[in-house]
This record gives sequence, structure tokens and C-alpha cells, in this order.
Amino acid sequence: MSEIEDIDVFVSGGGVAGLTAAIAFAQAGFRTVCADPAPPITDRETVGADLRTTAFLQPAQAFLDRIGIWDHLAPHAMPLQIMRIVDAGGETPEPRVAHDFNSADISDKPFGWNLPNWLLRREMVAALTALPMADFRPGVGTAHLLTRETEARVTLSDGARLRARLVVAADGRNSAVREAAGIGVRTLRYGQKALAFAVTHPIPHDNVSTEIHRSGGPFTLVPLPDFTGADGIARPSSAVVWMERGPEVRRLQGLDTPEFEAEMTARSAHLFGPLTLVSRLTVWPIISQTAHELVAERVALVAEAAHVVPPIGAQGLNMSLADIRTLLDLAEAARDDPGAQPLLRRYARARHADIVARVTGIDALNRASMVEAQGLRDMRMRALDAIYRVTPVRRVLMQTGLGARG
Repeated sequence: MSEIEDIDVFVSGGGVAGLTAAIAFAQAGFRTVCADPAPPITDRETVGADLRTTAFLQPAQAFLDRIGIWDHLAPHAMPLQIMRIVDAGGETPEPRVAHDFNSADISDKPFGWNLPNWLLRREMVAALTALPMADFRPGVGTAHLLTRETEARVTLSDGARLRARLVVAADGRNSAVREAAGIGVRTLRYGQKALAFAVTHPIPHDNVSTEIHRSGGPFTLVPLPDFTGADGIARPSSAVVWMERGPEVRRLQGLDTPEFEAEMTARSAHLFGPLTLVSRLTVWPIISQTAHELVAERVALVAEAAHVVPPIGAQGLNMSLADIRTLLDLAEAARDDPGAQPLLRRYARARHADIVARVTGIDALNRASMVEAQGLRDMRMRALDAIYRVTPVRRVLMQTGLGARG
């Protein structure tokens, strides 16, 4: 049997949230191990043409700057100055109402910054492995967890054994650590799936993120850097998340490429001209999910282990980074024991209200985006118009979307 290794913090999961948590705790001087069952994405070629992206809103960017990773990401980040909401819910898929929510109304910074996932994870893995207090173990999962009042004992899938003072569950919506800790979840299913892919288009996006509402869910285009194809020509490019009901997604998946491109161009209300697919399609189910508890003995849940929301308004990962920031603040204030039960209870209290409010709000927005009856679509259009025209309300909604410091 392998010798047990003593550490401060064990992070289960090596996605963007898990890597961020590991960097944050290691940068703060805690001996940290991060394990992830998947091999790391270290270069664009590893995932072929997977050009999905992540948007970091202002508080998330500030936290990444605080933990020393933003300087690595900033040269590649696309600023999101304007978020455009378009209603195309008429008899035909044409724009009826379009309103721009401009960050300049509330801040001297953009709403956020968009980054390709392959580059984001590559830079985070490089930053993590360079930290003397960090140990990243890709291709290794969490096999067993046993907690006691003073410690957690973790066995990894390669047989390694760890004794940690804090276990951070950042291992996704089907979290093995959450299950081992005996924490249940509440799940809402919408019968929706999301298609994610990248496109080029002849009309420039001008760094505007555009969300188009009709029925089934929003069709969102987020700016990417220009994409250079096999012909050597650079064209404007966007990442797309297209949410629809499950049967419609299955139908779309069955189309050949020209048919799919015609369908997505129509769904985009032709705002950017003909769309051309330049990546593979990925599909995932849309749910809302909240854990019954955010903590257990020596365990803190963060990110999708704690909450899952539909991909609207760039809230999901930004909620996740708020979890990590809050947990780190508390751990730094009580450095002797980052997993003490009073500290974990304070973490749960600090995050509970914000999580509930955002999950509830995004659930309501998603249900509004799905409506099919023409009368309800007309009501949605009038509501958007009314919100935009009342300047104080518009500003409050933008500030709420960015999130207050927890």
C-alpha cells in the first residue's frame, strides 16, 4: 500500500473551475493537489476544431487577476462591451426588437472577456504546474473519500493516498465527491439540449455578444477572433450556443452540413449573413440543479458540483468563480485549518442566497425563452422593450448580471 501524503487542499476535478481553485489555493500558500480523470487539454490540436468559449464577467476577471493567471489570458481575450438582445418571435424568424445593453452605462470596463476553451485550459495547466505548492495529476480520478472531524482521507484511482484538511469538490454535475459526502441534489429538467459550435460569417460581430430569442431557447453568438480557413482567408467568427427542445436537436443533428448551415442561418435571423460551420458539434442536456447542502465534513462543493444553470448571461462559470473566491477568502482568514467546520458553515451561508437567486432567475429567463405560443412571444417582446426603455431598471439588471462581491 502506498504511503499517505499530507496536504492542505485536495481539488477533485480539473476543468476550468477545478484548475482555478487549485491555482488559487496553491498561490495562497496551501499545499494543493488537483486530480482530474480526463487528460489535460494542452493545445488546440488536441481537440481538433473545438472552438467553444468561456466568458469571464468583471468580478471573475478581477479574481483571475488576483490569483496571477489573468496576465497569461489577457492577450487572447475578446472584450464583450455590448450584449445585444434580439426578439425574433414573430410569424417568421426576422428581428422585431433589438436592444443593446452597453457596459459603458455602468462601468469603464467591458462586461467581460471571451476566451477559447482550449487556450484557457492550456494556460491554466501551465500556470498550475509552475506553482511550487501545486501538484496537478491528469488522468487520475477520485476513487474513495473518508472524512473525520480533523481530516479527509482520499484515495485516487492510481492508488495514491492523500490526507487533506479540505476537499474541494469541483468535479461537475455528477460529482463523485458530492455523492461520497452523502449530499443530494434538486434537479429541474426542461426537455432542452444545447448545441455548441463555431461559425464564420461575412458581417463582422464588432465584439457584440448577440442573443436571439424565438422559441425553444436562445440562439447566442459570442465573438471569437477571426478564423483562418484552409484557403488562408481570415473571416469574422463567433461561438454559438443554440438551445432547443430535445426532438428538435436530434433532427438538427441528423442534417448534412449544408442543410444545418441553412437552418442555423435562418435561426440567427440572418443578422450576420450566411453562417458557415467551422467546428464539430457538441451537445449537452440543459438542466437547473442545486445541491441540498454546499458543505459536509471537510468538504466544500463549488461550481457544477454545487449548482448548474442553463447557459444564459454567462452566469454559470462566473457563479463558480464566486464560490472559489469566497472559500479562498475564508481559508486565508483562518489559515491554520482551511477545512474547519465553522469556516465551511460560513462559506455555505455566504453563497446560499446568491446561488438560489441566480438559479431562480435564470430558470425564469430560460422558460420565457422557450415559449412557443405567439401571444406569449409577443408578451416577451413587450417586456424586453419596457425593461430597456426604463434606464434605472436597465442599469440595475446589468449590475445584477455582473454580480456583487460575495
